[in-house]
Amino acid sequence: MREIPISAIEDARRHVYDAAVRTPLIRLDLPFSDNGGPEVYLKLESLQPIGSFKIRGAWNAIRKLSPAEIRDGVWTVSAGNAAQGVAFAARRAGVKCSVMVMDTAPQTKLDSIARMGATIVKANYDECWKTVEAHGSPRMHGHFVHPFDDDDFIAGNGTAGLEILEDLPDVDAVVASIGGGGLLSGIGSVMKARQPGVKVFASEPECASPLSTSLARGEASYFEGWSRSWVDGAGGRSVLPTMFPLLQSIVSGSIVMTLDDIAAAMRRTAERVHVIAEGAGGCAIAAALSGKAGTGKVVAVVSGGNIDLPRFAEIVGAK
Repeated sequence: MREIPISAIEDARRHVYDAAVRTPLIRLDLPFSDNGGPEVYLKLESLQPIGSFKIRGAWNAIRKLSPAEIRDGVWTVSAGNAAQGVAFAARRAGVKCSVMVMDTAPQTKLDSIARMGATIVKANYDECWKTVEAHGSPRMHGHFVHPFDDDDFIAGNGTAGLEILEDLPDVDAVVASIGGGGLLSGIGSVMKARQPGVKVFASEPECASPLSTSLARGEASYFEGWSRSWVDGAGGRSVLPTMFPLLQSIVSGSIVMTLDDIAAAMRRTAERVHVIAEGAGGCAIAAALSGKAGTGKVVAVVSGGNIDLPRFAEIVGAK
């Protein structure tokens, strides 16, 4: 069975801060608040240099490539955050980079990619998802860095899990949104190896929850009735068959949230701790607040904060 060894994540930890930063873990509500619900903490990956956790995996994957592998440059496919991570890591390593980006990616993500010197190739969602499934595209050139189905990328993401255990040793559960499963797989691998009593939950929007469907069926599945939403960093059409065994061995379940609940969580986070969470991060916060991950100490991973400000204001109902 596929697994990500804790030794690989520890090795990534020794190098990840050449590009990423150690992000804080903060409490969402005041410490003397007693609402009878979970004690929710936020892992602020939105404070990474590129505004998302993807810098961890991207750097770990690119730093391990051989000179022959990077000779013709690197590329990836993304809704925006992995593109930024790979573009940043490539720039840091002195490697040329191109990215296939969904044509619905927020302008803030596109501007960031352009600032890092990567070539942007726009594509519709279907082409991008087919590229994810096929691990390649005839339109792109160079070494393909998969945005989640790559053991080195996953190990890099897992370094966030090591930090969570250092900052909150008595954590009861961790919740993270799922797009492809790279973040969940990394953090879950840490918990499984270091603190197996910690439950790990996925969070998905109700309009795109293929992991929930896959877990119910016991096999990697497509989500029927899929529809696009502003939760652009989570909620794919399917779970890849290569990822499902790893996810199945790690997660305790998937918590499916409505878009209204996600928007309310984004607003509450902005009001309480002045943090802007993009839709995928808001999805994890909403799931943690729901109580479905338990009523103890629950960490929600704010996976990113890359959302256009006017759109954020519209979603949370800011006046």
